[in-house]
Amino acid sequence: MEENKIPARLAALREQMSKHNISAMIIPTDDAHMSEYVAKHWKCREWISGFTGSAGKVVVALNWSGLWSDSRYFIQAPEQLEGSTMRFYKEMLSETPSIEEEIAKNLKPGDRVAIDGALFSVNAAKNYRNYFSKHGIELVNDFRPFDIIWANRPSIPTDPAFVFPEEFSGESADSKCRRIIEEIGKHEANATVISTLDDIAWTLNIRGTDVECNPVVTSYLYVSEDQRVLFVDPEKITSEVSEYLTQNNIIVSPYTNVLSFLNNINKDTTILIDPVRVNSLIDSAVNNEVTKVHCPSPVPLMKSLKNSTEVEGFRKAMIKDGVALVKFYRWLEDSIDKGIVTELSIADKLTELREAQEGCIGNSFNTICGYKAHAAMCHYCANEDSNLTVANDGILLIDSGAQYFDGTTDITRTTALGTPTEEEKRCFTLVLKGHIGLSKAVFPEGTRGDQIDILARKAMWENGLNYLHGTGHGTGHCLNVHEGPQSIRTQHNPVTIQPGMVNTIEPGLYLTDKFGIRHENQIVVIEDPSLCGEFGKFYKFEPLTLCHFDKNGLDISLLSKEEIDWLNDYHKMVYDKLESRLDEQEKEWLKEKTKPIIQ
Repeated sequence: MEENKIPARLAALREQMSKHNISAMIIPTDDAHMSEYVAKHWKCREWISGFTGSAGKVVVALNWSGLWSDSRYFIQAPEQLEGSTMRFYKEMLSETPSIEEEIAKNLKPGDRVAIDGALFSVNAAKNYRNYFSKHGIELVNDFRPFDIIWANRPSIPTDPAFVFPEEFSGESADSKCRRIIEEIGKHEANATVISTLDDIAWTLNIRGTDVECNPVVTSYLYVSEDQRVLFVDPEKITSEVSEYLTQNNIIVSPYTNVLSFLNNINKDTTILIDPVRVNSLIDSAVNNEVTKVHCPSPVPLMKSLKNSTEVEGFRKAMIKDGVALVKFYRWLEDSIDKGIVTELSIADKLTELREAQEGCIGNSFNTICGYKAHAAMCHYCANEDSNLTVANDGILLIDSGAQYFDGTTDITRTTALGTPTEEEKRCFTLVLKGHIGLSKAVFPEGTRGDQIDILARKAMWENGLNYLHGTGHGTGHCLNVHEGPQSIRTQHNPVTIQPGMVNTIEPGLYLTDKFGIRHENQIVVIEDPSLCGEFGKFYKFEPLTLCHFDKNGLDISLLSKEEIDWLNDYHKMVYDKLESRLDEQEKEWLKEKTKPIIQ
């Protein structure tokens, strides 16, 4: 993004605001489907600010502007906003005012704040309206200036969808639709509208290429006791997909018909709308005579509980990914002294080696490769201007993943190149202690992620250290790399950790202008039969990721016997599961990397 274009874009937006008597506008990262990552058509926040991060909101007022984003972007955001006059507000810090507070402080009663209601959930729009009304400020929810000011705005994607075979999904679309009806019936509803793209892809067993790295199809889905309607651009439906949808009793209607359809549904319908996952324009379009039930959709939890086919698919995907990673780290060692390894070439090499694996359809997110100080930016993304050459010293953090038909991978490994300093080894080891501490967790049925998050932070907290991001997120099955509704983080989340959930464990530590460290594996939650009895069921984590941890970065004296045993057992598993897929040189290399630590 050329920074010199931002002032002109802000001026164009303010001109439209003045024409419509708007004093401030809130611009989110989201699309009309509440997606984490969005197609280019909906990257309004990036276009107006120049900030390329995956999270944040911009406020543009007539005489000031600001970006709010979280700790992942505390370093990146100010750099990208330089020259734009836009102020950066660090979310999650007690001294940082909320968007609502800052707007209310700078506006007066009678002023108007605008949003594009298609880009805000039902709850978000409602909360803004309630807050601003207390200050005499009106919320306008149908302001859409980007249709006018964004010249050559990318269109909504029209790439074809494709069928995701049941041999990978483990359950038919018809079965999933029937289960959804059964679940919403518990809330006395007989219909629902599904807006989130990964929920639709999972429900119908279809995939697409509409969002980079997220194999989803831009659409809405209406499911009732007697009707299933997919609202999607007809250009996206091939003859194969059309035949498949017909077999599953799914009607196809143009994407733009969804509002009029909802306005005309039978008045006897009781429709369940998830106020967090459905946008406010969809909600307001529903026929006024229809009964609406605002409560969480059952689909995210259903999707998070992977069936046996999906879990076995993840295991297969991890073997493929593990083989690619062995080849990658051997290449890294062989090439680093040649002066040809850079942050960007690392990302390219990982993509090349993964795409050589059977069933790989691309990356699951853009590779995060940070060397030395860049690794302190936990979601740093290299470009031609920032791209560093990697030498045989310092800390290298690589967070990457791939989409396979078998499953979605997400792994972070930190490598201590050359001879690490005592500080680097201490920090490296404390983070690994946190990773091991949570990986070894055993917990009773009904446990939430926020109740076990401390296990990943304990060693760091005891040394006055911390990280501000979550410890773990759910992962989709050949779907979005970030998936709920479960999470492991300090913030309360009522969703319990249940068998079948595939999650990450990824504690980290970031020292500004020095280095960053993160150790990440994916795990699946399983029952521990040996502990189930009088006190109910107990669960534990089975590691899925297959890649060695760099022992060069360890201070062994900081590890307990139990932690060393876990690491040795994990490394043995990595070797045992990968060795049959490797050539002799690769086997010898991996055997050395996974050699047991003797204490």
